[in-house]
Amino acid sequence: MNNEELWLYTLCKKNSVSITEIQIHRLTLFKNLLLDWNKKINLVSRKNEENIWRGHISLSLSILFKIQFRHEMKILDLGTGGGFPGIPLAIMLPDCAFVLLDSTQKKLTAVQSMADALELKNVKTV
Repeated sequence: MNNEELWLYTLCKKNSVSITEIQIHRLTLFKNLLLDWNKKINLVSRKNEENIWRGHISLSLSILFKIQFRHEMKILDLGTGGGFPGIPLAIMLPDCAFVLLDSTQKKLTAVQSMADALELKNVKTV
């Protein structure tokens, strides 16, 4: 595990959220895919690219520190943009179904491509 992954693992443990190495690997892959897509279209601020873990991924997962989601729950991410918080939550909650909604087709194309690369069967984009 690199320092970012270890930091996230520790943060989750401190907040009683179970996170596996596979989930950490997928979150790292998501970060890398997001940075690749961000070179083509603006998904996150270029000034904030170095802060993906702390400013985007951990913030997306922070809801899990307070709320326990039921199995098979259907969750709508309204205005998903670059896939936040929908994709990180879909990685952490594989038994829940996610609809990631945005009004910008090019962002949805990028988000769907990332979800496909991550093999997230629980994500649909609209």
